[in-house]
Amino acid sequence: MLKKKSKYVMAILGATGAVGKETLDILEERKFPLESLRLFASKRSAGGTLSCQGKEWTIEELTPETSFAGVDFALISATDAISRDYGRRLGAAGVIVIDDSGVFRMEPDVPLVVPEVNAQALKAMPRGIVSIPNCTTTPLVMALKPLLDAAGVKRVVVTTFQSVSGTGAAAMDELMDQTKDLMAFRDIKAEVYPYQIAFNLLPHIGSFNEGGDCSEEVKIAKETRKILGTPALRVTATTVRVPVLRCHSEAINVELEQPLKPNEARAALAAMPGVIVYDDPVKKLYPMPLDATGKDEVYIGRVREDESITNGLNLWVVSDNLRKGAALNAIQIAECLVNG
Repeated sequence: MLKKKSKYVMAILGATGAVGKETLDILEERKFPLESLRLFASKRSAGGTLSCQGKEWTIEELTPETSFAGVDFALISATDAISRDYGRRLGAAGVIVIDDSGVFRMEPDVPLVVPEVNAQALKAMPRGIVSIPNCTTTPLVMALKPLLDAAGVKRVVVTTFQSVSGTGAAAMDELMDQTKDLMAFRDIKAEVYPYQIAFNLLPHIGSFNEGGDCSEEVKIAKETRKILGTPALRVTATTVRVPVLRCHSEAINVELEQPLKPNEARAALAAMPGVIVYDDPVKKLYPMPLDATGKDEVYIGRVREDESITNGLNLWVVSDNLRKGAALNAIQIAECLVNG
């Protein structure tokens, strides 16, 4: 486990990616107690610098010969192959690994953590690895946890509307380039996604299985059950990529075990750390990606009864997928370990 110190050495694998850069901003904003930073990326980026907490840090190339001596935390937001290789190796060497991939999420001896929901899972880290959930699972469980505690949850139906930043910087560039080309009446190129994403929706995130579910949909269901500690919970998802640069949105239908009025649900949600209830239909107040961009909180609105089922509620949830969906969650986990 982590040795208590006044300041810590942190390595970021994938430092030049969208999540890596957001991580640097959050380390600075939250004044995380850093002794030093080790930033790793591809050979192409090596030798450059990135700033954090008033200092310039040199980017190193990640190679099999790289030494991690003296590193306390390793935050990995890169490829599955890097997570699989370096995550296991660093965890075994005594480095606390906080991994953003799907490689370890469902392994029984690796905690899958959203600190506001299940920080207690960090007490058992036999491999020195903790996983961050999928960027759509995190806001989902933060919305479900207070409802689960207040009235129990029997079934969840969620449709996600996921921004292109969930795919990475290249996808953000593709959306911008396609938009410019279409507005200038030029032909567009679709390279990151199989079809045009500008002015379009793609009901397809990840690979399809034999039953027709996308891998993203399967992840949401399995991760939600693990984080909430509800192995029998019925969860079904449909995931959609939308032409939005940043922030994921979710339409959530919940069947509760006991009655819960919308005002009672709003009160329970408002009391949840990290949640902002933004819900006044008369004034047309409801969360949008523009509201949540750059924000740490999960925004919830459109809380209303579903009269088609017994004890049914509908919710609309929006959160910044690069912050709470990834970088912020990782830093919060590190803070829990430092302060715990």
